[in-house]
Amino acid sequence: MNFEYSELQEDIRHGVREICSRYDVEYWRKCDENNEYPEEFVNAMIEAGWLSALIPEEYGGAGLGLSEAAIILEEINRSGGAGTACHAQMYTMGAVLRHGSEEQKKKYLPQIAAGKLRLQSMGVTEPDAGSDTTKIKTFAEKKGDKYIINGQKIFTSRYQHSDMILLLARTTPIEQVEKKTKGLSLFLIDIRDVGDAIVANPIETMVHHETNMLFINDLEVPADALVGEEGNGLYCILDGLNAERILASAQAVGDGKWFVEQAVRYSKERIVFDRPIGQNQGVQFPIAKAYTNLMAGETMMHKAAAKFDQGLPCGAEANMAKYLCSEAAWEAGEAAMTTFGGYAVAKEYHIERKWKESRLARNAPISNNLVLSYVGQHVLGMPRSF
Repeated sequence: MNFEYSELQEDIRHGVREICSRYDVEYWRKCDENNEYPEEFVNAMIEAGWLSALIPEEYGGAGLGLSEAAIILEEINRSGGAGTACHAQMYTMGAVLRHGSEEQKKKYLPQIAAGKLRLQSMGVTEPDAGSDTTKIKTFAEKKGDKYIINGQKIFTSRYQHSDMILLLARTTPIEQVEKKTKGLSLFLIDIRDVGDAIVANPIETMVHHETNMLFINDLEVPADALVGEEGNGLYCILDGLNAERILASAQAVGDGKWFVEQAVRYSKERIVFDRPIGQNQGVQFPIAKAYTNLMAGETMMHKAAAKFDQGLPCGAEANMAKYLCSEAAWEAGEAAMTTFGGYAVAKEYHIERKWKESRLARNAPISNNLVLSYVGQHVLGMPRSF
């Protein structure tokens, strides 16, 4: 395995870093304070073509691999920004690419690649189902050449800043299927045309992570909005979750490196009792330990991305990378909070903002407890824990 970055990958890193340099930590602080979506930054990333990295060249994208996409998101977070604002534009289209009809791919992928269309939102989670996706209640009833959809979604991010949404709904009641993962269907919906059939209520959160509760009432969509086969929608989403988890890992790596860099710099500059605080083991060791764990997580993340790009099974590596990187980033955030002391909670130092953002990674896109359950059951062969 080659652990050195290629010339192309280094060029990507520098290119993304150049864009990020135009949007400094003060830009992100203002977005956080005003609960604003970083529209200018996202537009800049779209115009530069970075968010279409995973779209094949035949559809107007860069045709890069997940390893390169991970570098893009890592650099955003390492700059003090938040890749969560736009990361779905990179991977959500994967369901269309892998399972959509040729007509869907030709119609939508070139527009996404050109920045004319945003597919940044996915409606899966529901208030009562949570992580048990098979228990969702949103239902799509087929009537002739269309489906009528009714239901509710929660934590549907970037809906207000997307042109289209991938929506998962039941097309067969759970009590009528032989396997509970069946009977779910995936729809690609142009939300510019839905009117008041979908009502989005923004959810206020501790970070500027635009997310919503959706109320879906008699939404009519054409039959050709179906992605893949009817009843097989969960599988259309599941095979893209490894990509999501690997990219979430990359963001966590970026956060962790930002924390470590800030903590190291401050520990050298801050003089207390006539010596830099970084000379004290109580300050130095937590930073060094967090960095060590971060490097271990980064290695697993690159292994997962490499296997994904080679078409090899990578579920174990993707899940473990997500766990290791998010835990290490949080540890680095804690070390930075301790290093900066009272100044850590002062907004002008930006530590508290990134600290809040890094905590989210332990819960999403999958809880770290569920990752451990996956490893226990599917990797180690232990009994199912739930």
